[in-house]
Amino acid sequence: MKPARQIPAYTWSFLFAIVVLAGIFIATHSFGLGTISLALALAPYLVLVGVGQMLVISAGPGNIDVSVGNIISLSGFTSVGVTQSTGSVALGILTGAGCGLGIAMISVFAIVVVKIPPIVATLASGLIASSFTLTLANGFTANPNTSLRSFLNADVVGIPWIAIITAAFTVLVVLALRRTVLGRSLIAVGQNRRAAEFAGIKATWVTAGTYLVSGVLAGVSGSLLATYVAPTADLGTVYLLDSIAVVVVGGTLISGGRAVSAGVWGGALFFILLDSFLNLIGWSLAGQNVLKGALVLAVLFLAGGAVRKRKSVPLPPVEVRGAEETAGTPVAPAAPATP
Repeated sequence: MKPARQIPAYTWSFLFAIVVLAGIFIATHSFGLGTISLALALAPYLVLVGVGQMLVISAGPGNIDVSVGNIISLSGFTSVGVTQSTGSVALGILTGAGCGLGIAMISVFAIVVVKIPPIVATLASGLIASSFTLTLANGFTANPNTSLRSFLNADVVGIPWIAIITAAFTVLVVLALRRTVLGRSLIAVGQNRRAAEFAGIKATWVTAGTYLVSGVLAGVSGSLLATYVAPTADLGTVYLLDSIAVVVVGGTLISGGRAVSAGVWGGALFFILLDSFLNLIGWSLAGQNVLKGALVLAVLFLAGGAVRKRKSVPLPPVEVRGAEETAGTPVAPAAPATP
């Protein structure tokens, strides 16, 4: 008898999004494709941050990046300012990404060198970013680039181009996690850091790399988001909780070792549609945040059983090779990432 096929981890996030979408249609007494198009227009910015957060969380217990919200706000100001002063959209986006990378490097230094817990290190670096943001916001007069804004609003058959590009990027992340040495090393570190290190994987630097990627993606997201709306000091505030929520609801294990890139999309669409529905029925922002927090806690509670079950399974023996072999391709066994 063949075992029952397991439902992909990302399935539930998309089902939740469909349920909320149905609720919106019922509440408005109409079937509007505009709601779907708007959700697809807003999702890419959250997906970019969420993918970075997913990589960090996948590195194992205790890894989380709480600086992403402040990076988004900072990169929004720097990107818009540089774009207007130079006339180069590419340079503006690169500047925003560079700001994210710089803040992430501070976090990595604190985590790797000073040995500060990740949540404290990223909180501190986020406060540094916030200080720069408040300084830039004082008397800021630059305006978002109209050409880039037009592109961010452009669509094909109702699907925004930015959503298509972000979806393609997500596919590349899936392939990188499945088929590259670095991607499989990350999953191996998240599953069992000690075994990965015995197999020759430099777990510390693999983990550090996830924070750098998270910072860059938050910087790119902030650069684009500030052009799509406008640069403000609190532009990225809501993205701190939301970036964690979409990762958890999307099926990525909070304990690490399983990255579900497709689930980030499902989680992003779910929370964006949920915000629309709650605004429609008159919920306050505080009430929305309470509900989001409760949903994350519920998912973590339900996932706890799966985590304990996984940990109860004996790990296969890890082959430790000679120094000349471990210096090359890692040999720790790693399950491929779920798309």
